[in-house]
Amino acid sequence: MTDTSIGTPEQLRDPNYTPPMIKAVPLGIQHVLAMFVSNVTPAIIVCGAAGFGFGSNSADFPQMIYMIQMSMFFAGIATLFQTIGFGPVGARLPIVQGTSFAFIPIMIPLVAGKGVDAIAVLMGGILVGGLFHAVLGLFIGKIRFALPPLVTGLVVTMIGLALVKVGVQYAAGGVPAIGTPEYGSGVNWLMASTVIIVTLGLKFFARGMLSVSAVLIGLLVGYALAFMLGQVNLGNIGRAASFALPNPLHFGLEFSVAAIIGFCAMSFVSAVETVGDVSGITKGGAGREATDKEIQGATFADGFGTAISGLFGALPNTSFSQNVGLIAMTGVMSRGVVTIGAIFLIVCGLVPKVGAIISSIPIEVLGGGVIVMFGMVVAAGISMLSDVSWNRRNMVIFAIALSLGLGLQLEPDALQYLPGTLKILATSGILPAAVIAIVLNLILPEELSDEATEEVSGGMSGHGEGSLGSKSK
Repeated sequence: MTDTSIGTPEQLRDPNYTPPMIKAVPLGIQHVLAMFVSNVTPAIIVCGAAGFGFGSNSADFPQMIYMIQMSMFFAGIATLFQTIGFGPVGARLPIVQGTSFAFIPIMIPLVAGKGVDAIAVLMGGILVGGLFHAVLGLFIGKIRFALPPLVTGLVVTMIGLALVKVGVQYAAGGVPAIGTPEYGSGVNWLMASTVIIVTLGLKFFARGMLSVSAVLIGLLVGYALAFMLGQVNLGNIGRAASFALPNPLHFGLEFSVAAIIGFCAMSFVSAVETVGDVSGITKGGAGREATDKEIQGATFADGFGTAISGLFGALPNTSFSQNVGLIAMTGVMSRGVVTIGAIFLIVCGLVPKVGAIISSIPIEVLGGGVIVMFGMVVAAGISMLSDVSWNRRNMVIFAIALSLGLGLQLEPDALQYLPGTLKILATSGILPAAVIAIVLNLILPEELSDEATEEVSGGMSGHGEGSLGSKSK
């Protein structure tokens, strides 16, 4: 609900209006709280997959702290690109940028078990993918037709399905604990389930900032429980510096065909997601459609923010949808408010002790949080699919894309004879599912006969509302 003490309704719909600082600062920090955990989690997952994350006892563990630090710093920088802008770059709207989950299924196969040296390949892909993303801004409006809700909903659902396994592994004790008596112990699940229960309680029974920050508060409660159980190691906090600047080419740059193709392909999907977020902000906050200039500027900022992140050791950035919902909920359209949140993120990114504190969170506690977050990614994809007209044609497209995409993800050895680059891309599951859905959606006729799908669906071909050729919403 809009707080009229912050400004008049007309002022609150104006991106250029900034409320009094006593109100603007907590509103800006609220945006950070809404995205903070989601922003740093991809770095933790990627470092864990590479073998120098939680539980690895690797000498390279401090490299994870650095990546967490850069995730905060460059989320803030990319957000400033959006709110303040320069030249054609930036929508000049209250868009919050953060580290994207969408690229994780592409990144994990590229670094799995290869240590810190493999991160250079990611940075090369991030740099090229970011520049490609920026170029998409020149014609993003003309390619949206190729990504209707059927395709985007499928891709987002696939991203979530690729990640849910990670959440359960973390809650049970993490990959290094697999095969040990500690894996899946009652203590581990007690910490994880505490986070889930507190998060759900606050999300459904609290209001305002308590509800918006439910995952963060759930993690704090889980952290307190883990501390009482003696599961927290604070050693890294004392050793971390109080201030440190970003280090150019920290992980180096290495260019791989698989990484470049993977990042460019997912940038295409990320760009369309950003278009949706920009439209959501202008509709929810100002009651109008986004202009072509705003959409183009947001896409430029997305791409350049990602490219610069790759030069300093951070992961790809994208607009954060949870903050779109926050703007609709508060009714505050001010880009000045989000600029304050961006500055707060940048300050956190310059203090390695903040990253060290995050790295002290037991992986089981983090697991409780990511189970909720990754489940919400799947739910978001399903929500997008609710806009699809579920006629027989669309059911067949979805069925084939999901079956092959998810199947290859679950059984990567089925493609053991493919060259390395193609195998990495195909077994991500997301890229083959997206390509199949896009191609079939473009070439298949608008309708299939009843018999065409009854034969393969056992009579379950979707006779509910919207299944007989009704128009999309």
